[in-house]
Amino acid sequence: MDSHSVHILVEATINDGSLAAFEGVVEQMLAGSQKEPGTRGYEWHLSPDRKRCRLLETYADANALLAHFKGPVVQQLVPKLLEQCKIDRFEVYGEPGTEARAMMAEFGTEIFDRWKGLSR
Repeated sequence: MDSHSVHILVEATINDGSLAAFEGVVEQMLAGSQKEPGTRGYEWHLSPDRKRCRLLETYADANALLAHFKGPVVQQLVPKLLEQCKIDRFEVYGEPGTEARAMMAEFGTEIFDRWKGLSR
């Protein structure tokens, strides 16, 4: 990934009895994100007890992230997802841009500026 890429980590706890509905929304989110040209990675990971999940997202740059936030995956599907789970942690790595920062503020997002590293 180059120095302009933006990464997101979202940790969530799935509501009791909501796994099937949660999975249905996740499938829709995957299909929608796959169509977004700036989305480089969109991976869901589930704990062995199937109660907690992690979403790892990678975007080409702040513009791609903003397009995702303004698109149907976030605008239409995230509200449906939030009916099935509780967000425990939301972190961004890299520069998301001013508008995306404002959009993420309501979720208590913690943003980590890129400091040092190696990208290939």
